[in-house]
Amino acid sequence: MSPAHAPHTHVNRLFVLDTNVLMHDPTALFRFQEHDIFLPMVVLEELDHSKKGVSEVARNVRQVSRFMDDLISAAGADAIHSGVLLSSNPMFGNGKAPSGKLLFQTEALNYPAPTGLPGDSPDNTILTVALSLRDKYPERDVILVSKDINLRIKATIVGLKAEDYFNDQVLDDADLLPTGFHELPADFWEAHNKEMESWKEHGHTFYKLFGPLTHEWLPGHFLALPGDQPFQAIVRKKTFDHVIIETIRDFTEPRHAVWGITARNREQNFALNLLMDPDIDFVTMLGAAGTGKTLLTLAAGLAQLLDEQLYKEIIMTRVTVPVGEDIGFLPGTEEEKMAPWMGALMDNLEVLTQPSGGSKWGRSATDEFLMSKIKIKSLNFMRGRTFLNRYIIIDEAQNLTPKQMKTLITRAGPGTKVVCLGNIAQIDTPYLTETSSGLTYVVDRFKGWEHGGHVTLQRGERSRLADYASEHL
Repeated sequence: MSPAHAPHTHVNRLFVLDTNVLMHDPTALFRFQEHDIFLPMVVLEELDHSKKGVSEVARNVRQVSRFMDDLISAAGADAIHSGVLLSSNPMFGNGKAPSGKLLFQTEALNYPAPTGLPGDSPDNTILTVALSLRDKYPERDVILVSKDINLRIKATIVGLKAEDYFNDQVLDDADLLPTGFHELPADFWEAHNKEMESWKEHGHTFYKLFGPLTHEWLPGHFLALPGDQPFQAIVRKKTFDHVIIETIRDFTEPRHAVWGITARNREQNFALNLLMDPDIDFVTMLGAAGTGKTLLTLAAGLAQLLDEQLYKEIIMTRVTVPVGEDIGFLPGTEEEKMAPWMGALMDNLEVLTQPSGGSKWGRSATDEFLMSKIKIKSLNFMRGRTFLNRYIIIDEAQNLTPKQMKTLITRAGPGTKVVCLGNIAQIDTPYLTETSSGLTYVVDRFKGWEHGGHVTLQRGERSRLADYASEHL
């Protein structure tokens, strides 16, 4: 159960926080409602050792220190022994302040270490502190909160309650994420033709619909009615009693090819409609390897950059988390350092620039021209920038935290489109899960926005070998 959703009891719980919880979310101090928080001295020591540097962890640690300093300054030094009221932080002025206290370890808690816990590692010290608190306050429910699975296992072994930190989770289950489309029943038109209106604008057909199913739809979601005469549309607007939907373009037709690429399945067709729609500013695409996320995104970007001239350039970035051992520092400029991480970009450019006839010289000239229009940027230098009329691709977005995702998306200026790609089943960042990833966060928070869209690609189109491997390995 999430500490933030813990039921009210007569005696408030006492949560002992591990260092990694504060490193992960500096606002964790304020996420436990009416319950009290205890910070062992070893946690403060570990925070002090991690405060230097420009990494996300170091920034979080410094923010935690500022929060604690503000709390102590507001409550006074005398409150250290009795507990600092968490509601004294000035960041809470809307009645949502936690009513619990922040307790620090002000004395040595001499508790014999349980048999089987050798040494005096920080984890073992936190365990003995939590056990001594359980004995000191037998009427209270003492719970250790940690992102470290092994520490939670050790706590359970020695008879101590332990929980993961759940407040960073966007959803209880990743399966609750929207797919971005709804498949309509065969009798859809019969059940929803009452009071229906239809009209045409700029070659597109619009429908104003009333009915029971319309309550489940959100703007930016797609509708599909399979059959002999398939119908596909996107929800444009939704009010309390009706929705307005618009038919979409069929990118499976060769005459509607985008930079030579046609959609091979229904979900790819939905994705291309989002990518090619100038009224959609933010697109998220989930899908396993080989579903075509990067290829479709790059093809749509090049078509709008060079053919329609909607954007000045394409900017591609991704978090640099290695799958295996790190190979050390890389030489060169920012783009040269990022090049090894951009293999997907080069592979897809090779597909998009394959000439039907031309010479090697023509191919080389085309590649050089396209690369001049595509900028590879590192996440490290995004803070403070504003991108105007750019097509921004954030690849491997599942490895970003919600805070990093916010930093990136808020860089977008007028005329900029942001596309986030990823597979939440392949997260390489420590302490991030499918339900706490930044990609999950933005998919959930942007659902229902009229200028945003999401689609989950389900079918691999890379090769029969890749499809078989995905299913059987």
